[in-house]
Amino acid sequence: MSESGRAASRTAVLVCQGRAVADGRTAVGRFADPVAVRLLRDAERGPVDEVRADTPPQGWQARTVYESVRACAEVVVVRTVAIDEALRARLTGQLVILGAGLDTRAWRMPELARTDVWEVDHPDSQHDKRARLTGAAQALRGADEGGPLAAGLAPVARSVRFTPVDFAVDDLGAALDAAGHDPSAPTTWLWEGVVPYLTRDEVRATVAALAARTVPGSALVVNYQAPSAKAAAGRLLTRVLGSSVTAGEPWRSLWTPQQMAALLATYGLWVVSDDDLLTLAQALGSPARGRTSLRTGRVAVAERSDHGGGD
Repeated sequence: MSESGRAASRTAVLVCQGRAVADGRTAVGRFADPVAVRLLRDAERGPVDEVRADTPPQGWQARTVYESVRACAEVVVVRTVAIDEALRARLTGQLVILGAGLDTRAWRMPELARTDVWEVDHPDSQHDKRARLTGAAQALRGADEGGPLAAGLAPVARSVRFTPVDFAVDDLGAALDAAGHDPSAPTTWLWEGVVPYLTRDEVRATVAALAARTVPGSALVVNYQAPSAKAAAGRLLTRVLGSSVTAGEPWRSLWTPQQMAALLATYGLWVVSDDDLLTLAQALGSPARGRTSLRTGRVAVAERSDHGGGD
């Protein structure tokens, strides 16, 4: 819980747990996240250890957490690989991560050595992340007594600039101006795991704000959820039963690929790829089980260029 009394995102913790489960075990050679487990608190590491050991706990509540973390790991690896590869293909000197949560790219992707990274997130979630980073660094220093592990949480990106923004009320452009973002230089934007939790108006406003700071040579990598009657019924049931660890964070907007492409095109961003996670999982050779969240989750890449679709 942050100082303001608002809990940091439970979804961000779950996604971090999923990455920690998969590190060194899934899609080896294309996925790795040794930083994720360091950002987790002791109680949050418990389910990670159980899933990695394939030892389901006793009790309904503990088993629900276990299954949520296990399922998340299946989905998040595919999503992370797709996004990482899209980012590597579109490196610029500026990377803005919208709704960064417990993202670790600035700490684990050496390709960002010449990139300034802005992590944009709700003030409370960002406060929580910075506390976790501090705690993890202190633990490393204590374990290593100032040796080589002491720098184990130093960013590999050129810089990391924490930029607090509440997407529902704050001006994204003003916040980025204050944080030193240059709107006249190409920017790579990453928007992962956030769109479903915003209303359609909030999504449109965010796209408008980032597009106003996006010049030719820039790109947007966006993860979103497509509509699904089965998924909607499942989420409703888990909320009613209280059986989801993220039940307090409901989805507020879903988009078909056509709707997302039309929205982005309105602001001069042209979709060059848009794939569902199940297709990506099959290409990755992942043992994923065709979960609904893989069928409906999507990763799209859009670019701003000097020409195209009426820009």
